[in-house]
Amino acid sequence: MTPQDMEARIVRYGELKPCKTAFIDAHTPGSDQKENFTIIGGGVSESPDQHVHISIPHGFNIGAAGQPPKCRNSLHSHRTAEVFFVLSGRWRFFWGRWGDAGEVVLEEGDIFNIPTGIFRGFENIGTDYGMIMAILGGDDAGGGVIWAPQVIEEAAGHGLVLSEEGKLYDTKQGQSLPDGIGPMPLLTDDELTAYPEPTTADVVPNYVARYWDVVALADKAPAKVIGENGMLRDKPGFEVDLITRASASEAMHQHNRPSVLMPVTGHWKVDWEGGETVLAPGDTMSVPEGLPHRAKPSMTGEAALYHIVGTDDPAGLTWMPT
Repeated sequence: MTPQDMEARIVRYGELKPCKTAFIDAHTPGSDQKENFTIIGGGVSESPDQHVHISIPHGFNIGAAGQPPKCRNSLHSHRTAEVFFVLSGRWRFFWGRWGDAGEVVLEEGDIFNIPTGIFRGFENIGTDYGMIMAILGGDDAGGGVIWAPQVIEEAAGHGLVLSEEGKLYDTKQGQSLPDGIGPMPLLTDDELTAYPEPTTADVVPNYVARYWDVVALADKAPAKVIGENGMLRDKPGFEVDLITRASASEAMHQHNRPSVLMPVTGHWKVDWEGGETVLAPGDTMSVPEGLPHRAKPSMTGEAALYHIVGTDDPAGLTWMPT
């Protein structure tokens, strides 16, 4: 594969195209400054304005959220796995019907495999603009987002209406639901009982991996972060490894499906049969299936990257501890 062909499968941090109207809370005070990015796959955006950088199916989606300090993403749920790692900033994740069942604060490099089927939100509690990278299970990411009822109700007061088909309409821009199409129905009290309210003690030990803990495990071989035998034991349709300077291999290798490289720290030289490139934190690279390649730090200093590859497991519910 030529460098020119491979460049079409690389999304540089500085080339990310944000969407500020991706979801129903786009006009809600406190959430109206967030930026959403769809990097690989169709994502779950409710807006036709969302730009998709790479549409090649991988068995999962890659996205990102960028937010200034004190900006939050409203309470929502997914039908498939949602995994975040912090690229920059300091973030508070919270969950439950009203967002008060539990919470955790994540720093740069920390990774959170949020349990499927609970309402979750997050906010930037740092002092600068921050970015979190996301992995969503399945090529269609479970068919979209399920919002807590109060989010839909509050959004209506700011002009945004979500159709039953999952598309946004801005009444302040003169838009209205098409004939024959109704608004997204609110979850009933009976339906809401199906959404668990796990505590912080339930969630953090089983679903959060701290960056420096994972780095310590990657001293000789890549650390399995998410997978059947991973630190966060799960089978959500993809696996996540962390590779560091100590565990990067000189050997070329390949996968039988597309894989993704996402640096967290340091600069990484990736070479393959036909070319080479350098990735920096915030860059995302999709490596074609069957292509021999390798990644090594290209400079001195700390260096780590997350590696994601799909599996044959269905993109269903995350594993729940017993």
